[in-house]
Amino acid sequence: MNAEIIAVGSELLLGQIVNTNAKFLSQQLAGLGINVYYHTVVGDNSNRLKSVIEIAEKRSNLIIFTGGLGPTKDDLTKETIAGYIGKKLVMDPVALESIEDFFYKTNRVMTENNRKQALVFEGSHILPNHNGMAPGMVTENEKHLYMLLPGPPKEMEPMFLDFGIAALSRYVKTEEKIVSRVLRFFGIGEAALETEIVDIIDQQSNPTIAPLASDGEVTLRLTAKHKDPLTANSMLDEAENAIRSRVGEYLYGYDNTSIVEELVKVLKGKKLTIAAAESLTGGMFQQGLTSFAGASTFVSGGVVCYTNEVKHKVLKVKEETIEKYGVVSDECAKELAENVAALLSSDIGISFTGVAGPDELEGKPAGTVYIGLSINGRQTVVKKLVLGGTREANRSRTVKFGCYYLIKLLKESQ
Repeated sequence: MNAEIIAVGSELLLGQIVNTNAKFLSQQLAGLGINVYYHTVVGDNSNRLKSVIEIAEKRSNLIIFTGGLGPTKDDLTKETIAGYIGKKLVMDPVALESIEDFFYKTNRVMTENNRKQALVFEGSHILPNHNGMAPGMVTENEKHLYMLLPGPPKEMEPMFLDFGIAALSRYVKTEEKIVSRVLRFFGIGEAALETEIVDIIDQQSNPTIAPLASDGEVTLRLTAKHKDPLTANSMLDEAENAIRSRVGEYLYGYDNTSIVEELVKVLKGKKLTIAAAESLTGGMFQQGLTSFAGASTFVSGGVVCYTNEVKHKVLKVKEETIEKYGVVSDECAKELAENVAALLSSDIGISFTGVAGPDELEGKPAGTVYIGLSINGRQTVVKKLVLGGTREANRSRTVKFGCYYLIKLLKESQ
């Protein structure tokens, strides 16, 4: 079965929101052995939507629509598809009762146009919406299967997982399953990584290997197809081992993890606490760590020390250090890391100081960064970076490099 995902909504074309639904659905469909060859986005226009459906029907036998099921006039997905494929729209009493109940419980007046959300294709398979109002649905004709899902991800994702997969399993006639694994790398560029493993990529057809660069990182998606999931995973293991033999030192995690999350795992596993002195990054490092539950067990605290006065008076960086070497220096980063660990009685102190940009500072160009790493019982390490991105990119990449270096240092002590 070949699928096409059609996102309906002018807000997508205007760049007001990102089409995360297509990514989610593609991943889910791959696990069902359904090929996704096309993603399409169309605005809230009935004629253009009809044109898109006509094209999709020529190349796909499963067409999934997201968005346009709401109560307003520009929510026209159901009406347009119904007219195009000759399906009658009828009121679903269960959905209508759920919508009415929502307005009653929230003490709000239900306007007449909200009834529109309970309309479904006559004879279709209904997908309940336990996180919103408009139900989804699945219907078919002789050649095509159509699935309609709501646009908001908080509604669409649980609907598909809880009801959509089961509905599709009635129609999918394939024994092969697609199993994917994402390898995440840091500290090596996309071009350099691909150069190291280009022969492995060229030789593979099953599993396939697809590189992707994103926000200072590189990922490799390994995808294997086999009727036996265990065999597919074995194929992925073999491909991964070949890749690790070349660039394994840069591999930090798998699938949907992040380098911050991997650092959290290490800190928790070793029962270590960390404190941060952040000049360049302005609290971004601490924000990343404290986004995880239980952060109080491994984050002692930190100081955002943008001014020289705070560096000296709060974090006790020597005046002579600032005068002689400047705040964008190896020496300042070292004192910041050591002193913040002592100040907050932490096992680890990490510091970030540098020039985010766009202007230079202390004669040093934008992108010059120093990261101090002080681990109890070990000699303090300072890493220098020379980055070349925008101000925000330099700050974001600095945080990731701090996590990367610290993970490596902590794992070396195992």
